[in-house]
Amino acid sequence: MITTKLRIHDTLPLSCSRTGTCCHGKLVLLNPWELVCLAREKKITAREFRDLYCECGGIRLRFDGEAGWKNQLACSQYIGNFGCSVHQGRPLSCRLYPLGRQIQSEEFHYMFQGDVFPCMEGCPEVSGLPLLTVGEYLEGQATSSFENAQDAYIDLMQNLADIAFELLLDTGLAESGDTKTLPLWRKMGGELPEVLTERIGSEWIDSLMLPEISDDLEDPVSFARQHNELLQWKVQQKFGALKTNQELHEASVLLMGVALHLARGIGANPETLAELWIATAKNHGATE
Repeated sequence: MITTKLRIHDTLPLSCSRTGTCCHGKLVLLNPWELVCLAREKKITAREFRDLYCECGGIRLRFDGEAGWKNQLACSQYIGNFGCSVHQGRPLSCRLYPLGRQIQSEEFHYMFQGDVFPCMEGCPEVSGLPLLTVGEYLEGQATSSFENAQDAYIDLMQNLADIAFELLLDTGLAESGDTKTLPLWRKMGGELPEVLTERIGSEWIDSLMLPEISDDLEDPVSFARQHNELLQWKVQQKFGALKTNQELHEASVLLMGVALHLARGIGANPETLAELWIATAKNHGATE
């Protein structure tokens, strides 16, 4: 698939015709702050929203609405002849569409898939609407806080992976000749999200997607920072006194699974990340 990279001043047919075609048959992934934003807009708790409208522990919106464009099912939040029922709380992927956002060498890029602008198929009428620059579109979609949330959760994901590294490399587990941990990291990277959700278990899925944070909802960076502190505390409580190599192995696998699950929710490729992290661990003495 061709990827067309964009500059912030590039002009495109980005004025929305509001026909709702982009609310059908898509994959909308969520980070924990976005889940809270959606629930707040719906005026229910994050747990209620997750259990009613999400899949895979909360990282994916359910698309089980009425069939529409190309006979594809609508997002669970889409209402026919109205639109998105949680528009003010919609996640980054919805705000960016049809654009994507990618980080390479610590620089962010916007792009779209293919060499023909995606809206031209589902909404060709946009060609008659005012053109916008990429920057104007992003400003109009109010993406800033949601991009900050995504970046903060990238850091949290890496923090979880770092703990998995420490449990493998800094406890004597790798030196003991362990060859079980890295293959499971690889297996989890390629598992379907439904399978990884089951592997992780409800306790850690809830800690990942339903943090007990009641303030700073308007500041996603602070929210993610508090979430990180809660997870660090939980790790210390659960794994601070491990004694056997089997316990260390299980803890490393679990936390790497949580990191990979979050990775999927923020739009990263868990299989690619797993291979990267396995190569890093091998460079520091781990084996498989």
